[in-house]
Amino acid sequence: MQTMMASSPPKAGIELFERILSAPGGLIALEGGDMATLLQDFRAIARHTGQAVYLWQPDVGLGSLREAHSKVPGCQRLGNALRYMQQSMHFGVYLISGIELPLSAMDATLLRQLARAPSGHLRRVVLLDPPAALVEHLGEAIVRIGGEADQPVRPRLRDGRWVV
Repeated sequence: MQTMMASSPPKAGIELFERILSAPGGLIALEGGDMATLLQDFRAIARHTGQAVYLWQPDVGLGSLREAHSKVPGCQRLGNALRYMQQSMHFGVYLISGIELPLSAMDATLLRQLARAPSGHLRRVVLLDPPAALVEHLGEAIVRIGGEADQPVRPRLRDGRWVV
């Protein structure tokens, strides 16, 4: 049963999405936080803004977050999905959930290639709560971002009024 989404995406989700887009590399580890809520936020962002945001899951494959029933053909296996991401010439944020170790040598190589800063077009591959051993293995090739919301916003004085 689906619930109705808010008319605009949550502020915390937008801030996290912006941090992903501004990351210095193409491969990101999103660690901690409530992944189910983050996925709902990203789905709302994709629908609200029209951004190309995809989610890969082991039992489902690669699909669009904007269009719930839109699956990318031939991307059931992780390796095929990573090749698709690598060959895509369009903007895209690709979320990978449920990645398990051990990875094949080819999958690890593809992740390292995706980590290199893209030239010409923006592409981000985001591993959702990846295993610590994978993050360590990728080392400096992966950008680490916390999934928790930033520190609570402190009120500040603007034009004689306190604003958040």
